[in-house]
Amino acid sequence: MGEPIDAGGGYRLRRWTPADGPAVLAALAPAAGQVQAAGQLPAAGHWVRARREEWVTGTGYGFAVVDARDTVLGGVAVTGIDRRRGTGWVSYWTAPAVRGRGVATRAVRALARWSYRELGLIRLELGHRGDNRASCVVAVRAGFRVRGGVGGGPDVELHARLASDPDPSA
Repeated sequence: MGEPIDAGGGYRLRRWTPADGPAVLAALAPAAGQVQAAGQLPAAGHWVRARREEWVTGTGYGFAVVDARDTVLGGVAVTGIDRRRGTGWVSYWTAPAVRGRGVATRAVRALARWSYRELGLIRLELGHRGDNRASCVVAVRAGFRVRGGVGGGPDVELHARLASDPDPSA
């Protein structure tokens, strides 16, 4: 269950490691001076530890999205898992330098296939702000259909994909 997952395009998903803290900080921290960034490194390490703990407890499965050189390009996860209903909540992010290159779409597709196969889930959901067009494009290209919500402004748009839906990468 913890083996790397091929996401296609030279990308793969792997479990987070303690050494990933600086990469998380670089990708998610706002542009800041060295002093502020150095102060945030413990928080990034805590974030990585929390993702690893979710694996242990079975409450979530987060992956680093990496390239062939094992450079962290982003993250993808399924959390909020309800095994009785067979559902989970998908989240994703990418480093600013790789946005718009299909990294998130490939990662979400791979995560969905893995979640259906390894976890036995039958429905995955995700949400994004109505004004986050890029996140909507990722969701749709990964096979998640709009299921509700109101577009525009800060409202959240809900997408879902069923295990029985066609795999958009096939």
